[in-house]
Amino acid sequence: MKRLVLMVCLLAVIAPHGMTAEREAYFRQDQGRAGDTHALPETFDAKQQLVWKQEVASGISTPCLHGDLLILTTWEKTRKELATVVLDRRSGKLRWKRVAKITSLELTHPTGSPAACSPACDGERIYVFFGSSGLICYDLLGTRLWYRQLGPFQDQFGASSSPILVGDLLILNEDHDVKSFLIAFDKKTGKTVWRTSRAGQTRSYSTPVLWKHQGKQVLVVAGALKLTAYEVRTGKPLWWVNGLSRIVDTTPVIAGGLLYVATWTPGGDTGERISMEPFADARKKLDKNSNGKIARKELEKGTPVEQRFFRIDLDQDGELDETEWKKHAQVFALAQNVAMAVRPGGQGDVTKSHVKWIARKGLPVVPSPAVYRGVMYMVKDGGILTSLEASTGKQTRVGRISGRGNYYASLVAGDGKVYAFSEKGVVSVIKAGKSWSIIGKHDFGERVLATPVIADGQIFVRTDQAVYCYGRN
Repeated sequence: MKRLVLMVCLLAVIAPHGMTAEREAYFRQDQGRAGDTHALPETFDAKQQLVWKQEVASGISTPCLHGDLLILTTWEKTRKELATVVLDRRSGKLRWKRVAKITSLELTHPTGSPAACSPACDGERIYVFFGSSGLICYDLLGTRLWYRQLGPFQDQFGASSSPILVGDLLILNEDHDVKSFLIAFDKKTGKTVWRTSRAGQTRSYSTPVLWKHQGKQVLVVAGALKLTAYEVRTGKPLWWVNGLSRIVDTTPVIAGGLLYVATWTPGGDTGERISMEPFADARKKLDKNSNGKIARKELEKGTPVEQRFFRIDLDQDGELDETEWKKHAQVFALAQNVAMAVRPGGQGDVTKSHVKWIARKGLPVVPSPAVYRGVMYMVKDGGILTSLEASTGKQTRVGRISGRGNYYASLVAGDGKVYAFSEKGVVSVIKAGKSWSIIGKHDFGERVLATPVIADGQIFVRTDQAVYCYGRN
């Protein structure tokens, strides 16, 4: 029986003819670039372009593609059911589904979902993270191998950073209002190999990236106000760059020997900065019961501090003391909305020595940028696409694309095209280049928050209702 199971597992990870087989797969492992080997669709209207469609439950996690498996997580709100779903890549048919035990269902953003973090797969095991409901490892047949409880986290918007694989380690970053950390597990057993405190960090949702350069590799995490590189085997901080936004949702991109990051959060622009007056002045004006603290009910409704009271109230006692007030006053003061290119290497604070260029216009809130053929592309809410020369940061074009409204799915590129999906489900197909142009569009009529996955001439699109496979069969 064991021999049979082993053979099934081996067959499952060997990619079918013409399909790419990666040793490991996880969110943005390909940096959002699919390469130029295969033709990719310009239109999603033609029926001959649709290989298959499979209805799935809601969820916003980007699917993980490994061999002939397509892995995603789902959330059925009415049944309060979190699940891992594995589809057959060729047909879209369900291979198996496993429901996770909900130990702690955390708060999420109104747009978000408890099924937000993307799965990872190493060819032998599948890893899924459900925030406060834990980290689960399955084999390729759906047998649970191990489980780790990590929450609950103090965060109104849940957990969205996805696990990544580096050799024999599974690595996860958790930046929340308190007790932020970066952790590495033995991927076979689930035991902690190392855990590094990220004390001082506030909530952010970026996924770590592995940066390989000249035979060396480091983990890089984009967090509130700061980009930090860590040693892979120990989790030891190596270098950092100051000057990011106060919340980071995007994941950095590596291309051409540089690391690119772009991030925007309200209140971090020079002309529209959120600020907090000195605590002594605020207490004199607002502390109506003279207890030395400021309660939420003592704040004017709708002010920046009142709106962000939960994250500022670190001990959750319903009142802000001087320490809590000063901490977030500093966060607001130091926040920078920015796109930047960073050189590898260095030690300690490399902000002045290793930042190659900085740009401040056209910045995204959630979607990670794409760097493709020497151009960096960013999409901001409202459907504004900005392109920069990747080597210099010089803006080459700004224009409106087809989809209006908000953008959550990260940009992906390949075959001379860039794909941008709006939350409302409108995809814009863009001809890549410094003077890019729109060459196609399609309205799925379904909400899209997950990033599309491209491989071997196929593009997999996950909406709120289904997964679609387009391209060649």
